[in-house]
Amino acid sequence: MLVTFSCPVYADITMFGDVAVRLLKMMGLSGAVPGALLAEDVQAALGNLEAAVEAEEPLPGPEASGDGEDDEPPVSLQHRAIPLIDLLKAATKADCNVMWAGN
Repeated sequence: MLVTFSCPVYADITMFGDVAVRLLKMMGLSGAVPGALLAEDVQAALGNLEAAVEAEEPLPGPEASGDGEDDEPPVSLQHRAIPLIDLLKAATKADCNVMWAGN
């Protein structure tokens, strides 16, 4: 499943469902898809997400497996959260609601 986050003042953000639900829970929400945040609740959710992402353990560095150049390092949750954090900041600044739905 894919989850798309949207608000009127920012481009839609689409991410894998497991990552999206984890980020929703880090925001202090239930993780239910679909869902929405009222404009007055966005700032608190943003603060929760930024604090939780900051506290998240970083992934170990890439290991030299010698299998070839097709080995991709894992993408950290901190990195995956950046677009959603930017969307929430834009929504806070514009005082607009944020919605998300599964695709």
